[in-house]
Amino acid sequence: MVQPIIHYGIHFLLPLIVALLYFKSKWKKAYLIMILGLLIDFDHLLANPIFEANRCSIDFHPLHSYYLIPLYLFLVFSKRTRWIGLGLCIHILADAIDCWMMSW
Repeated sequence: MVQPIIHYGIHFLLPLIVALLYFKSKWKKAYLIMILGLLIDFDHLLANPIFEANRCSIDFHPLHSYYLIPLYLFLVFSKRTRWIGLGLCIHILADAIDCWMMSW
């Protein structure tokens, strides 16, 4: 029961906290763009079955691969792509914590 609360809390609350703390004057736009990081979950549609409760998405789904995670980190360092990069990194962080919690 705690796992989904933590998982979705990171997905939705952490971007809000980051937006409010670091992008005060444009927090709404920053938050919305960071939330769009959830769109990488469309790669779950390629899996069979699409949803499996105990499956770790890190390095299972194409957009959650170890090859793309450094790209997401790289996006954070450019002012033009910072919010997108933060959203993607926060998304990967939420999924990684979820994977870690599944291994308990």
